[in-house]
Amino acid sequence: MADEILDEQRTNENVVKRLIDCINDHQIEVMDELFHDDAVMHWPQSGEVVRGAENRRAIYSAFPQLPTITPRRLLSGGNLVTAEALLDYGGPTFETVFIFEFRDGRITKETAYWSEAFPAPEWRAQWVEVSKA
Repeated sequence: MADEILDEQRTNENVVKRLIDCINDHQIEVMDELFHDDAVMHWPQSGEVVRGAENRRAIYSAFPQLPTITPRRLLSGGNLVTAEALLDYGGPTFETVFIFEFRDGRITKETAYWSEAFPAPEWRAQWVEVSKA
């Protein structure tokens, strides 16, 4: 049982790694293999919900510029994989957290949060370390 759970987690993490690779390689057609046709992409900060393969394909085909994604960390458990990453659009960069929900080894829901980096305020300097990563 424990081995099956670990295998499922590894499989799900590999799907996320493959998703990152296909976006970085501008091979968005690979996304059809990774997402269920009825998958939902939820972007809470803009209030947008993308339902289904047709809408996902249209959005990714119309993207003015796909980002380069640099993954920082993957955490998984059960049917969830969380990915922390840096998205670089050739100018603005965004610190991003993706939460992927899985069904049968494919993504059924993606929730994404992203924010542009900002300088740490001086008033906290004596208590913190400033990370460059």
